[in-house]
Amino acid sequence: MRNASALTTVAAALLGSCATAPSTGSALSDTRWMIMRIDGAAPVMPEKAIMRFDQGRLNANVGCNGIGGEYHIEGSRLIAGPLMATRMFCEGPVWQQEEAVNALLSAAPELLRSGKTMRLTSGGHTLEMELSES
Repeated sequence: MRNASALTTVAAALLGSCATAPSTGSALSDTRWMIMRIDGAAPVMPEKAIMRFDQGRLNANVGCNGIGGEYHIEGSRLIAGPLMATRMFCEGPVWQQEEAVNALLSAAPELLRSGKTMRLTSGGHTLEMELSES
C-alpha cells in the first residue's frame, strides 16, 4: 500500500511538470465505461473492469493495477500517454488482460464509438466497452 501511495505521489509530480497536450476528446470527457471484452474474452473480474475519461485524463482497471494518464483524440485515434500504472503483484488471466489493455492504450488505438458502445483496436488487441450510467 505504501508503494502505491509513493508511486502516486511521484507520478503526480512528474505529470504536473509535463506540458499538457490540447484535448480534443471532449466527447469522452466525464464518461465511465464498463469493459465488456478484452481480445474477445469477458474480463476475469468484470466488477472491476472499467475505464473513465475525465477532462483530458483516462483511468483504466481490469482487476489488479490501475492504469492512467493524459489522452486526446487525433482523427479516429485515441492518443494516451504518458501512461502510469501501479505495480501490485498479479498473475494469471487478470494479469494477461491487464497487459493487453496497457499495450492497446500505448499503441494509439483506433476508436469507434456508436451510441453507448465503444471499441478500441490496435497493436493486435481489441477492447469493447459499454457506457455506464453511474
